[in-house]
Amino acid sequence: MAGMQRAMVACTKFFCPPAEGSSPAGQRSFLGFTSFSIRDLLKSKEPHISLSLRTMDRVNEVGEVKVSCLQMEGESGDRTPPEHKCSELCDSLHSSVHERENSPTMRAVLCAQVCKVYRFQTEDQRWLLVREQMSETPLSFSLPKQLLSALIREHTDRVREVKELGDLSPHWDGLRHDVINHCNHLVCGYQETLSELDKLSVSSSFKSSCSKSDKHLQFVPTNLHSQRMEVTDPDSAGVWYEVITFGAPSDHHQAFKHGGLKKLLSKRTNSTDSSVSYSEDESSRARELLSNVAQLQPLVFGLAEELLAVSLEHNTARLQEVLEALAQQTELFVHALKDELVRSALLAIHNQFSANYNSSHVHSNGLICDNTSDGRDGESSPGQQDAGRQDAEYDEEEWDRTWANVAKSLNCIIVMLDRLQGREDQPQDQTPSDQQDAAPGDTNSQNTASSSLSAASWQEQLLPLVVTLRDCVREAVCKARAAMTFVILQGAVACTLNQGPTQIVQRRHAVFSQTLSAAVCGFMLKLYGGLEDPEFLQQLLSVGLLVQFEGLLSTYGDEVGMLEDMEVGVADLSGVAFTVTEAKTEQPDDLLPTLRGAWGRFVVEVPLPSETFTSLPREVKEGRLILVHPVLFNIGINQQQSLAERFGDSSLQERVNQQSCERLRVYCQSLRERLPHMAGIQSLSDSLSSLERCIETKKRKNVEVLWIAATVCRQVNGVRLTSCKSAKDRTAMSVTLEQCVLLRDKHTLSQQSFSSALDCMRRDGCRMENVQKNVGNRKFAFSGVQLLTFPKLYRPPDGSFG
Repeated sequence: MAGMQRAMVACTKFFCPPAEGSSPAGQRSFLGFTSFSIRDLLKSKEPHISLSLRTMDRVNEVGEVKVSCLQMEGESGDRTPPEHKCSELCDSLHSSVHERENSPTMRAVLCAQVCKVYRFQTEDQRWLLVREQMSETPLSFSLPKQLLSALIREHTDRVREVKELGDLSPHWDGLRHDVINHCNHLVCGYQETLSELDKLSVSSSFKSSCSKSDKHLQFVPTNLHSQRMEVTDPDSAGVWYEVITFGAPSDHHQAFKHGGLKKLLSKRTNSTDSSVSYSEDESSRARELLSNVAQLQPLVFGLAEELLAVSLEHNTARLQEVLEALAQQTELFVHALKDELVRSALLAIHNQFSANYNSSHVHSNGLICDNTSDGRDGESSPGQQDAGRQDAEYDEEEWDRTWANVAKSLNCIIVMLDRLQGREDQPQDQTPSDQQDAAPGDTNSQNTASSSLSAASWQEQLLPLVVTLRDCVREAVCKARAAMTFVILQGAVACTLNQGPTQIVQRRHAVFSQTLSAAVCGFMLKLYGGLEDPEFLQQLLSVGLLVQFEGLLSTYGDEVGMLEDMEVGVADLSGVAFTVTEAKTEQPDDLLPTLRGAWGRFVVEVPLPSETFTSLPREVKEGRLILVHPVLFNIGINQQQSLAERFGDSSLQERVNQQSCERLRVYCQSLRERLPHMAGIQSLSDSLSSLERCIETKKRKNVEVLWIAATVCRQVNGVRLTSCKSAKDRTAMSVTLEQCVLLRDKHTLSQQSFSSALDCMRRDGCRMENVQKNVGNRKFAFSGVQLLTFPKLYRPPDGSFG
């Protein structure tokens, strides 16, 4: 029975702590016995069955044993030769054995799972059951497709907006033409890419490392997988650890002849003259103001004409009704114009073009144009003439006087009507001939004598005042349209032409798409694991989510460009936010995240089943945004990094690590201030100080930077992502090392088992399956000479590379 018991322990979950004073671990002692039917085990819906151990007389219970079905004979897909198979490897599974892992939410985000199960010994001679799971995700294709659709809509809308600006002066029309060409070029390319992805995504959720240069797959992350590890020890239930692995987000199709995004954007910034730019919010305000003015101007003009027509009838009630309507619409018109954006835009127009034009004026098309005419082709109001006066002096109060004139002209009409209506009750002493002989006087003067006004009809008295009102409204509309058109066009230029040539914009969008897909996958898994943790949910709402990228790229050759791409892609995640919504159904498609917004302000909506959603805190259910705080730490570990450190330049890596360390410290400081009682928060200071010292230390291949950064990330419930060129070889070394370190530090994996566990995971674990998926063989792409330059803990076991 003792021999049977040990055999059972080798392949089951065993929970039977020894009684006090029991024999040493090296000796065998009979604890008890139990029996069960294999048929019952195989038919059980649960992943295991619990059995009581009893003494031989069947009277006393002496413990409990849990029996799990890990492998059926002949079903193992492990192709590793018997002489190389790890003794710790229990099984190779291709589907989840846990009910929770088969939940609708997990099935929506993970697919094509490959599992490996190991048993390792702890320092106190007990057994750890370790389940390693690698999964693909449909997000590899669904998010890039959504991003492409959003970019197509955004650029199509921008083309429509600039076309709706109407007739423009030659200079501005040329600029508009450039914006339209830029947008149309992007839209055409993105529509083609989206069409190709629609064909592929039906049957695939995986882009292999061999396809990283494929033109139509540039928006799809390379070799994106979720790497998860569940650890079950005798004292606790399963604990999950997660790392997202994917090829460094970069544009392999355009390659790296001229460097990566960081270099390309820096060159453009240095060579481009600074010009005024407007945010999307300001552009939206400009569009709204133009819309309001376009609606209110004809209403004011129509009511003014109606006022003149009604004045012929001498119908006091009707006249008062029209006057009130005119006053109301004019007040709305003036209120719409009293926007600081108009004044600042008019000043920006003057400043931008005063050096290029000897004189300028506000053209009827609403923008500045050359002053080629003598101004005598048609009459203009005094305000329009003022708009074209000397460039040397610009009166910043001119706009205030412009909209104030509208209000004053309305007030003159109101005063005049009051006087006209007041004369009805006065005695008519004058004869018709006397009225004809009376002089009309100055109708614009508020001091005109009542006797002189009474001779003229009401319409004659009102007409000049209405004309003045219309002139003032036209002048205000002309200047406001010029200012707001300038804002909209400059906003369009900032979002298109100022971002660089279309090749750079496409590169940036593609890199961002790869980065976003991986980050969303990580967030969803982190969210699913923390739904029952109120402290974690409060952290998301109060501080946001830390997303920590680990790079293993060298700073030599093409990988410099990859790191430059990755740096920009990670930084662009700062413009992304998450929110949680209630799913319509529990179908996989309804549980996939959706993307809304535009470039620089995307929001990812993560749906949850109704039952789960209703149990969340109120702030989460109300759609409060969860901000993203991305950081990137990179340490090159291969032979090319050795060349860079001896003969090249590692300043890019040093700068990236230093900046990320500062951002990480800011995030942790916010966490301490807002959630001071969070578990483990006080120990962050020591970890951050150690990280800063490591970064400042000029040590070659200082992988301790990566280890400490990963530790801090886990302390603050962050998302961990690891990348090398294709996430196949160096990434495998990093992920397996991280898993074994977690087993040692968190679950007391014995030091004697550490090396064997590391070799076992690398030789027979999920990452070897990843190599098989990508290149069709089961060898890491290292040579013996190359590995001599690797840190020792990043070297695979003999027989697993070549």
